[in-house]
Amino acid sequence: MSRGAEDEERQRRTKHPFVWTLGIGCYVFAVIAGLYFLADGAGPLVLAPLWITHAVLLVLLLRRLGAGASSGYAMLFIVAMSLMSVYVGDMARDNLTLQQRGETVTATVVDEWRDPPQGRKARFYNYALERQDGSEVPGPALRDASDRFDIGEVVTVVEDPEGELRPRTPGDADATGDALGAGAFALGALGAVGWTTWRGLTVAKRREARKHPEVDDATHEAQEAKLREALRTYPRDRRGYIKIGPEEYPAISHHRAARIAWETGLRAEAVGNRGAWRFAEKVIEEVPHD
Repeated sequence: MSRGAEDEERQRRTKHPFVWTLGIGCYVFAVIAGLYFLADGAGPLVLAPLWITHAVLLVLLLRRLGAGASSGYAMLFIVAMSLMSVYVGDMARDNLTLQQRGETVTATVVDEWRDPPQGRKARFYNYALERQDGSEVPGPALRDASDRFDIGEVVTVVEDPEGELRPRTPGDADATGDALGAGAFALGALGAVGWTTWRGLTVAKRREARKHPEVDDATHEAQEAKLREALRTYPRDRRGYIKIGPEEYPAISHHRAARIAWETGLRAEAVGNRGAWRFAEKVIEEVPHD
């Protein structure tokens, strides 16, 4: 692909960046919400391909913002934040369900065991509970990351009458922290989309600055003086033209060069000659100098 085609493609990608930002942000939010609801019943075999597909689509969309290589890092961050938002949100959902239909009971710890070693995976402590009337607390065993209770200890827990959720202590069953955490991770993912837009605009400005470097007044004056000297001293070819390379005068446009030539009694030729500027008393087609 030629440089001109690459620039055109880049401009097409970065056109209307804020519209793209809004669209990608809505997409990320929709994915978080959708996978949050799927996480309640779907297993890893269903969720894993969906996360992979989300990552591929996301990096393709982020490239539209023109951030270049930064799009890949942004994708990884957004996927990680989305995954954490869904995971913490799923925990909050269990706590909310337990708060809504749970019952607070006093129970006694009748058994204790720890998860078997599984590589670097955390080993939780599990506690079998029994009500004061001798019946078992329904649902899986109470679980904690630390050796929190002893056999025979009396604890207050919120139990699930349907036996689907683990019993929790009233403090652990509070969903406020998990809900706020899930929201914070989701905002982090959306913020990364905004950062990618900012990064894309910054890259575009730097690229444009390299194409059209800013020059100060002193540079303009020096190059104009150099051009005037060249028009007075450069030799003419057999057709009477003075040829000058425009790359020597990056601060001067062709129209400005035509004005300077007109002030010295010459005209600028509009017909190109392998990229060179040509000046003479008479030309075929004059460059406007007004």
